[in-house]
Amino acid sequence: MRGIAAKFIRVNERIRVPQVRLIDTTGEQIGIIPTREALKIALDKGYDLVEISPTAKPPVCKIMNYGKYKYELNKKAKSAKKKQHVIHLKEMRLRPKIEEHDYQFKLRHVREFLEKGHKVKVFVQFRGREMAHQELGHNILQRLEENLRDLGIVEQKAKFEGRSLSLTFTPKG
Repeated sequence: MRGIAAKFIRVNERIRVPQVRLIDTTGEQIGIIPTREALKIALDKGYDLVEISPTAKPPVCKIMNYGKYKYELNKKAKSAKKKQHVIHLKEMRLRPKIEEHDYQFKLRHVREFLEKGHKVKVFVQFRGREMAHQELGHNILQRLEENLRDLGIVEQKAKFEGRSLSLTFTPKG
């Protein structure tokens, strides 16, 4: 909301409609009056005339402190952003003829990603004649699935995408 929303909020002389529905500082509805008159009332009280609902017919305006209103909007936007939880998709690439130590190393990293709450896409990349031995890739992914049963759920079963066989895990609970 910061910046973008503040640009679209019309205040005082920027409100260019003939009539507005006016709301007082206490929240009490005054009624539909000409914009010039509403602006005069707001300025006499030492406040701003702020357009709250520009799409209404006639637009709804409220007498308030505009600086305070912008501050409240930014505060709401920040608290909404804090509550969001972004799940990242991490990727791990394996080869069909992977050595045991390398497999354990990659497995440890996939475990860490799942523990942190990230989705993990594991794929076995085939090159050249390795495509003739696709069962090696299936075996690796099955083994990985068994080793990660306690931490993750298979979201997408093993499937081919071009020259790679991929499998997606989501963290449990």
